[in-house]
Order: sequence, then C-alpha cells, then structure tokens
Amino acid sequence: MREIVPSAVGTVRTTAEHGAVDVTIVSLLPDLMPAVRREDGQVLVALQTVGTSGDASRDVADALLRALELEPGDALTTNDLPEPGPRLQDVLDPAVPFEPEVRDEFDFWLAPGEHAHEVEAALENANELIVPTRPVAVPEELGKAFWCRMNGKEFLRWVVAAAEEETLDALARLAARRTAALEDGARLIGAFRTCGVLVPVWELVRGTEADELAEPVAALAERLGTALRTTDPLTSDERRARAGLVSRQVNLR
Repeated sequence: MREIVPSAVGTVRTTAEHGAVDVTIVSLLPDLMPAVRREDGQVLVALQTVGTSGDASRDVADALLRALELEPGDALTTNDLPEPGPRLQDVLDPAVPFEPEVRDEFDFWLAPGEHAHEVEAALENANELIVPTRPVAVPEELGKAFWCRMNGKEFLRWVVAAAEEETLDALARLAARRTAALEDGARLIGAFRTCGVLVPVWELVRGTEADELAEPVAALAERLGTALRTTDPLTSDERRARAGLVSRQVNLR
C-alpha cells in the first residue's frame, strides 16, 4: 500500500493505551495529506505520504496519533518532523488482523453523502489517473502479488515476503534454469526495492487479465518457494543471473 497499490483500505485498532480506536489505513489521500478525520468521524491515515524522520513506521504512528485529536472535517496537511516516540508496531493492537482491500477508485476519501467541492474535484481527477490493479492469489508465506495495467501493457508485481538478498538468490536460481518466466512470452523484467523487500516485476503477454494468472502464478509460486528454501552456494551461472537482476533494480525511496 505504501509503494505498489494505488488505492486500498484496511482497518486497524490502536492498543488500549491509545484508546482502542478503530482507524482506517489507506494508500493515498488528497494532496498527499498524512491523515484526515472525515465528517462522519472516521479517521483515515495514509501510507503514501512524504516522510520526514527516515523511519516510515514512526512517521505513520505520529500522524495516526495526531489524527485521533482532529475534529470531524479537519485534516493533517503536513508531516512535521516527529520527536522520538512510539512506532506503528507500538501503537497498533496485533490481535486485530489487517486485511486491506484493493479498490478501483478513491471513493473512501469522502463519507457516504458527504460533499466537499475541493475533495470531489481531486477525487474525479485521481480516479481518471488510477492504475488498474488487482490482487493475484499466492501462498501467504510468499507475500502478495498484483496484476496491473499501465500504458496499454500488463504487469505482475510480486511483493515477496522474504529478505531482499534471499529473494535475489532465489530469482537468480530460477533465471539460470530459465524457469523464472510465468508462461510463454511473459518475462521477468526487473525488480523494485522498497521497505526492505524486493518486488520482482513480470511483463505479461499483451492483453492478459488478472483472472488468467491463477495457474501460471501457482506454478511459479511452487518454483519460487523451492528456490527460497535452497541454501546451496550459487553456481557461476546463477551468480551471472543475479548480477543481471541487480542491474535491473529500481529503488523506491
């Protein structure tokens, strides 16, 4: 939600120390606002904002705690440099599962029946520019995967739930064996590095829809899982494949 998914929402709850309040975590708010309390009283905290401390967890926790003090209809418009304090994992109740929902629009910016001219104008513009994104099922231990369509092309972005170096090694093992592709014509083109994880990206066959990926992604997940569990030193071919993957990485923040 911080880097890959344009529009998504999920509910969390603060610890008893912080009021045991339900808060909606969202991908993005208008003008990159850190947080807002809608007219209906619901607090929304965004992940796609401009960080200031260098610690995203501390930045989001600070915005969340300040948002709890807002009046309905008010917003945090800037991310000030927070003083030392709790991080997100110190503020949220881990017993409440976080299950974000990918959306097609930014309709969550306004409560049902709420009208705000400036927000409505930004909402219309944002909805027109949104990158169509759909979740694709992968084993929970392997992270989350998303189909998206950009500039007339389709891609699979896979947020692998493993350390960057482990994921690179696993992808190198697959690439050296020519088993890193999803299917004929769908190829691994590189990876994003963000938030301590690697997000490999496959360019799909033109016109591929999200619901067509179940079988090829399941097969790739099996190969990737096996590669992640392999601890043998990389062969010379695998090291070359790894170097090629490294050269095609893009850092997001």
